[in-house]
Amino acid sequence: MASDILIIGGGIIALATAIELKIRGCNVTVISRDNKAAATTAAAGMLAPDAEKILPGAMRDLCLRSRSLYPEWTSKLEQLTGINTGYWACGFLTPVYDVKDKNEQDNHSYWLDFQTIHQYQQGLGEEVIGGWWYPEDAQVDNRALSRALLTAAQSLGVEIKENCRVNGILISAGQITGVQTSAGVMSAEHYILATGAWTNELFPLPVYPRKGQMLSLRVPDFLTELPLNRVLYGEEIYIVPRHDRRIIIGATSEDVGFTPYNTPSGIQSLLQNAIRLFPQLKDYPIEEMWWGYRPATPDELPILGESPYSNLTFATGHYRNGILLTPITALLIADSITQHSSDALLEHFHYSRFQKNEKSSTPMFTHSANFSNGNIVKSNIETRLSLSNSSVAPSDLLQIAGKSFTSRLMTGTGKYRSIEEMQKSVEMSGCQIVTVAVRRVQTNAPGHEGLAEALDWGKIWMLPNTAGCKTAEEAVRVARLGREMAKLLGQEDNNFVKLEVIPDAKYLLPDPIGTLQAAEQLVKEGFAVLPYINADPILAQRLEEVGCATVMPLAAPIGSGQGIQTAANIQIIIENAKVPVVVDAGIGAPSEAAKAMEMGADALLINSAIALARNAPAMAQAMNLAATAGRLAYLAGRMPIKDYASASSPLTGTIN
Repeated sequence: MASDILIIGGGIIALATAIELKIRGCNVTVISRDNKAAATTAAAGMLAPDAEKILPGAMRDLCLRSRSLYPEWTSKLEQLTGINTGYWACGFLTPVYDVKDKNEQDNHSYWLDFQTIHQYQQGLGEEVIGGWWYPEDAQVDNRALSRALLTAAQSLGVEIKENCRVNGILISAGQITGVQTSAGVMSAEHYILATGAWTNELFPLPVYPRKGQMLSLRVPDFLTELPLNRVLYGEEIYIVPRHDRRIIIGATSEDVGFTPYNTPSGIQSLLQNAIRLFPQLKDYPIEEMWWGYRPATPDELPILGESPYSNLTFATGHYRNGILLTPITALLIADSITQHSSDALLEHFHYSRFQKNEKSSTPMFTHSANFSNGNIVKSNIETRLSLSNSSVAPSDLLQIAGKSFTSRLMTGTGKYRSIEEMQKSVEMSGCQIVTVAVRRVQTNAPGHEGLAEALDWGKIWMLPNTAGCKTAEEAVRVARLGREMAKLLGQEDNNFVKLEVIPDAKYLLPDPIGTLQAAEQLVKEGFAVLPYINADPILAQRLEEVGCATVMPLAAPIGSGQGIQTAANIQIIIENAKVPVVVDAGIGAPSEAAKAMEMGADALLINSAIALARNAPAMAQAMNLAATAGRLAYLAGRMPIKDYASASSPLTGTIN
């Protein structure tokens, strides 16, 4: 069959885009594996860029534009279908338990003190000391909206292939020529990929599922009035009232892949937080529990617009904001296809932002392929192997301060015998982050002459470090110089700094008090701070609390090559940290690097073990392989250690 446009995906984004295109005269087919499984049905329908504190920039602009479309957009849908979408400009109330949260005012909110907020919304928990009122935020009944969109699409003549699974995409001569489905091959002039959390099953984009559990309560019949007339957006909880007496409570955020079902711990945490915020909920009957999968990306922004193929458009990765962004996504995608015009906003959501190692616009999706009738069929396995320059899955990217990296090995630039050896070693390590001693570059210290020109800073993220600083004040000054140095090298948005405060000239052990003081100041100045510390779990926790982007405990004294001497403390840090843990200093051999990663470290920083090896580039490659092997082993989960033997082959069914 042939169609002007074929949309892969049956969720709210796909249906809204199909309707917009159909209204413009396009012939549209939607392929839906299971409409009920889409993230749409698992959401709460919040339209809240203000309450969710989406920061100024392209994402906020996109969200505000979409929210402004909602009143007219839903009104037209209701007129067309007769289905009430539940759009409700109810406003959002964000109660707080701590007075420090009072300092977050903006032009879109109003602070309500203790007396005012408890008068404004009766029934709030006694711990609520005040809160913010966001009058412009709204909600929609996401399930009703989904029904309205499906009804509208069908009434307009959009062909919907329900319960139809797409197994592969056919590519020939740089064009999409069709899709292989459970109902046969389907083709069109143009294709839209709107597959949400399942995107990576068909195309190597860094979109992965983030599970959310939810439940609903019902307002008891003996209450004649609804106890809530606005959304409560609290600490790790939101409570969304509906006109039909349902109260939606959500949602957990779990990086567990497509693991199904509700869990006792997930539901318990939601109920505890909800009852703390609005205690009378404890007596309301539970009506329903469910779960769903948000389509997350490493930077939590959607992937919209053009793809490597001229007749394929992306509309995926909306994460928490799929419902909110539906009208604007449909509008922008339809404009780009029918008018061949691209809104300037789409540039900020282009897929190429995840291509760290490509200079050109050549597709990053090079892969081995099966050939059938001249077409390339991309299978699920091939898709996973096709991630450029990386053997990691998209859901296992290293994420630091909003930036994503495929390599979990960081290297340094000191102690090499020549600048050429350093260049080759960095290349062989496969690293994407290289630490540079700001003072040594500034002074052209031996081994650092011309370092700024020696590496391709378009491919490598510079991590300026404050090596040589003995006090917190000194480290803060050097960190500022490092940020300016990164800007001079073209990394305008680089706010990273590896913080080292080392007054001890003999053992080079970091000063915990000075490190914490410097970290607090640098975080206030907007730095992403990566502090080098002793393997002190309490200090690591304090640094995380002040806002550091990682913690970097030493395995052994710097440059000693002693291996992991602080394993017990590093293990405690790993277990408790909510930020990446980077093992830094003391690693001497690849086996030790692998061991650190097997423990659950998020990354390694290795310099001396590479630079001082007889063959530094070869050792760099070995460390790269060790880091990868260790990470895979950690994710795989080692077998349990036993005190007794256990036969590898079963004894049943053997010949006697």
